[in-house]
Amino acid sequence: MYMIAGLGNPTPEYENTRHNVGFHVIDCIADRFNIDVTENRLKAVCGRGMIGTEKVILLKPQTYMNSSGESVRAAADFYKVTPDRIIIVSDDIDLPQGQLRIRRSGSAGGHNGLKSIIQHLGSEGFNRVRVGIGAKPEGWDLADYVLSKLKGNDRKCMEEAYDRAAKAVEMIVTEGIAAAMNEFNRKPEES
Repeated sequence: MYMIAGLGNPTPEYENTRHNVGFHVIDCIADRFNIDVTENRLKAVCGRGMIGTEKVILLKPQTYMNSSGESVRAAADFYKVTPDRIIIVSDDIDLPQGQLRIRRSGSAGGHNGLKSIIQHLGSEGFNRVRVGIGAKPEGWDLADYVLSKLKGNDRKCMEEAYDRAAKAVEMIVTEGIAAAMNEFNRKPEES
């Protein structure tokens, strides 16, 4: 069994912001595999289903980004999922908009949601699918940038990235993380 958690912030005011990349990718996966993600439990909205022959739990923590670890840990304990079978999908300001970076483990890289997960799991050994949102523009506050709404071409680019990230998660589950890293750890125009 895999647990796939997409990070974001609940409530309508945060919908379609750069920081809610993880929620959008979970929605893409849910649509692709006909998984109902509406169950409120474990400080999250979640759903259970299949990707290929693997059982999966899709999770959208409702604890707000900086406390994502509370929900991820509660679900990992409840479903008895070890860190190596957890996939976290998050935004990344250090990657160009739309670019993916898949890793088997690693540091939080300054991302507060990942910091919280590392703290609550007591491990950096979980899989990550990071989706680039681009660096903040000069003169912008970081929080204002990541919480800003996607519009126009930015929105179109990110919708394509959500779809690629959903395919990357599928490949991690069905073929392994090495195959997904080989396929998706490149710039979108190289794909």
